[in-house]
Amino acid sequence: MPPAARKPRPRRYDPKKTRAAVTAQLAHVQEAVSALSPGQLALPTRLGDWTVRELVAHLSLTIGSVARGLAQPVPPRAAAGLLEWPSVDAPLASDIDERTRALAAAHDPVELLARTAAEFAEVVLPEPDDRPLPSRPGAMTLADFLVTRCVELVVHSDDLAAATGREIPLDRQALAAATRLLADVLADRAPGGSVELRIPPFAVVQCVAGPKHTRGTPPNVVETDPLTWIRLATGRTSWAEARDAATVSASGERSDIGGYLPLLS
Repeated sequence: MPPAARKPRPRRYDPKKTRAAVTAQLAHVQEAVSALSPGQLALPTRLGDWTVRELVAHLSLTIGSVARGLAQPVPPRAAAGLLEWPSVDAPLASDIDERTRALAAAHDPVELLARTAAEFAEVVLPEPDDRPLPSRPGAMTLADFLVTRCVELVVHSDDLAAATGREIPLDRQALAAATRLLADVLADRAPGGSVELRIPPFAVVQCVAGPKHTRGTPPNVVETDPLTWIRLATGRTSWAEARDAATVSASGERSDIGGYLPLLS
């Protein structure tokens, strides 16, 4: 029996860059949301029957989770890692939906997002990067939890842009963090070395069990751009749609990774 595929070591992120990325992407979202008309807030989104109003409320909820976590008693240690985070939302989808709808109904979305951003800036600045805080997969360091906020902000910025037709800039560091984390999640869930996933300029990972190449061009290669990868990893587009649109290329008999997607919904 062949040995089990070895999983790569967890990636390290620069906490200073991550903090700056969350702040920058949150500012981009605020600018876009502040310009929305009541009619635009009522537009449908690709997130079930949520309108733009619910989407903005959800963004406030996800960013506000940092301040809520920091307000709770400090856990004894950070026991959860980044790769565990994407698996926790599915069982909580009903609760997240209910809380999002309640927020959207009770608050002006523009004011709510502005208050959330101000609170985030106030409470995060003095806290050390290694400060543990409660989260759904278990206590995480503040630095790691902010990487997950990069994912939330990038994914939902794209959702907001798709719903409103407004171009929302994606901070380069936030996009890089989201791309890398989701690529690492694939490598963790489908460990191996038979497929090389390339997402220039941010990530290259080996995944999928099977023969491992040792030199030269790998026999199975998947390549795409960061935003297409994020849409694939979060179910915003399907593997077949991306192949048909030529936004992803795949060569080799093992290169169809559609069965492992999405990783996060």
